[in-house]
Amino acid sequence: MTRMLELVRNIGVIAHIDAGKTTVTERMLLASGRIRKAGEVHDGTATTDFDPQERKRGITINAAAVSIAWRDQHINLIDTPGHVDFTVEVERSLRVLDGGVVVFDAVAGVEPQTETVWRQADTYGVPRICFVNKMDRLGANFVRTVRMIRERLGARAVPLHYPLGSDQDFVGVIDLLSGATLNFGAAETALSVPAPAAAEAAQWREALIEAIVEHDEALLASYLEGQPLEETALRQALRRATIAGRLVPVLCGAALKNKGIAPLLDAVLDYLPTPREVPAVVGQAPGAADAAGLRCSPDPAAPLAALVFKVVSDEHVGQLAYARIYAGTLVAGSYVLNSTRQGRERVSRILQVQANQYASLERASAGDIVALVGTRQSSTGDTLCDPAHPVVLEQIQFPEPVVTLAVEARSSADRDRLGLALQKLASEDPTFRVGSDPETGQTIVAGMGELHLEVRLEQLRLTHKLDVRQGRPQVAYRETICRAAEVEQTLARQSGGGSGQWARVRLRLEPLARGEGFRFSDTIVGGAIPRPFIAAVEAGVREALGSGVLAGYPVVDLHVTLLGGATHAVDSSDLAFQVAASMAFKEAMAQAQPQLLEPLMRVEVVTPDDYVGAVLGDLGGRRGQVLGMESHGSTQLLRAQVPLAELFGYSARLRSFSQGRASFSMQFASYSTLPDQLASSVATRRVRG
Repeated sequence: MTRMLELVRNIGVIAHIDAGKTTVTERMLLASGRIRKAGEVHDGTATTDFDPQERKRGITINAAAVSIAWRDQHINLIDTPGHVDFTVEVERSLRVLDGGVVVFDAVAGVEPQTETVWRQADTYGVPRICFVNKMDRLGANFVRTVRMIRERLGARAVPLHYPLGSDQDFVGVIDLLSGATLNFGAAETALSVPAPAAAEAAQWREALIEAIVEHDEALLASYLEGQPLEETALRQALRRATIAGRLVPVLCGAALKNKGIAPLLDAVLDYLPTPREVPAVVGQAPGAADAAGLRCSPDPAAPLAALVFKVVSDEHVGQLAYARIYAGTLVAGSYVLNSTRQGRERVSRILQVQANQYASLERASAGDIVALVGTRQSSTGDTLCDPAHPVVLEQIQFPEPVVTLAVEARSSADRDRLGLALQKLASEDPTFRVGSDPETGQTIVAGMGELHLEVRLEQLRLTHKLDVRQGRPQVAYRETICRAAEVEQTLARQSGGGSGQWARVRLRLEPLARGEGFRFSDTIVGGAIPRPFIAAVEAGVREALGSGVLAGYPVVDLHVTLLGGATHAVDSSDLAFQVAASMAFKEAMAQAQPQLLEPLMRVEVVTPDDYVGAVLGDLGGRRGQVLGMESHGSTQLLRAQVPLAELFGYSARLRSFSQGRASFSMQFASYSTLPDQLASSVATRRVRG
């Protein structure tokens, strides 16, 4: 599958849950002729929501890939989830995409998960265009949504459309660059634009042109001289500014009624980059992290470099490794090097993906996104490359889980099968972790939220035919320190009859600001401790971080410095220094005023005016801190920070006292100190198991 790179787009559709991403994707498939009839999310017939749980729940859980043709060009498109529990799907999709379409609900505007995915796109430098959806809904407000994009997301949003009407009267738009009126109703009916609307549209056009020429010196000079500006030149300048991340074009429509989809597809080609127009990825030679970077040019003739960004199991095909090819050409049946794991892999088949349908390809080249069969060792984040030109691309970073759950098989016969099934789920989802409680021996799974764990356990039942017992969801607490402490520890295990274990280390622990994680450094000079033993000290400290001294929770936000130590001519070893460091860390932490941290969630509640008092009272009872309120017609948007421990079961409670009319969303905000009276009970429960 070799195409001219100038004719390819790799884009993702991203947004908050229920903004209409999947419906937008479905209408794009319909407009391009890829499907003959549009499916609906509420009917469970959408092309990209093919998983049984997605159809049952009416939400997107897994990122799904499709491809379409538009204006003789090829668009690889990934429809991503909008629920915060499945943010991993957005993270790994944005890592390999060149552009994004961000969908907004014209009534709700910028919502919490929109902010999250926007920051993720910022991290990977993904150029974006915006589509304000649901313009036909009661309360739709295009101008307010654009203002929220500018204020809450910090983007230089520039409307390309002037909407004609809203709610049920939304009939079309004025294209501000061409001046054409686009009728989304009956094609034979001409749209008449009232004089006030035409005058306002002219002001919007002038503001758009001013924003564009600011980023193009030649156009700016012509504009200041009063010369007419060609539409083609303006579009080209807007394209360059969009790809550079300086401007964000905004369009509008109503996807459910197929309004505004064709202009959106045009904008994808007009303003989002081809693989040649994004910076070439830079990797490292295996085992040489400090060496100069290796540039992987988007050239089919270059040495192969591809990143595996997702691994899934298909009941018909087997294990699939989704990969973005950044450089070179991959041929079916060939051998490649998994440089991350230093092993050879045979790519038996290359598949072009259309949701849950696959077509075999003989080859794939730079710029393509495909699924590979036969790469049994590959996991998310691995690099596949030419064995003669090894390179390791930057891996994908994922957030830490915040909710844990104990699970066990209902029968002893299923115990081994459960372990294998859980490991398989963990290999496919990097934010789903599996471990065991060292004191109780229970199997513990961890995830991003209640829904995340619920979906994965349902997957055990549906896919692996396993029925499990589950405990109550638990909060993933953390431990940290409040003050500095310094300890010297000597490990002396010498029998006199042979070699023993001897090491002395002196460590200093200091607290870091919330969210800074862990840092290790040393002040060793003159070889007081040989370099290999310093690495062993760091390994011992990192191992000790996994279990704090208060309740055995992982330790975060501290700086450990190796100040000194001593060795024995015979009995010192890596193991001795690792053990000594672990002992010193535990002792120092106990002296450094350890404390428990709990995860705080950013919560947004949308409620009718009648229930504002009940919502506020309930949030107060959950130790919530209200940060602000916004009035949206007859509804109120409440923002608050609430401890995760207080939010289990909140959805049912909110539906109950609002008669099902209020809704909420949440996302992780930060870790915060757990109040003393609660910390002691949490620690006691943890110790008792």
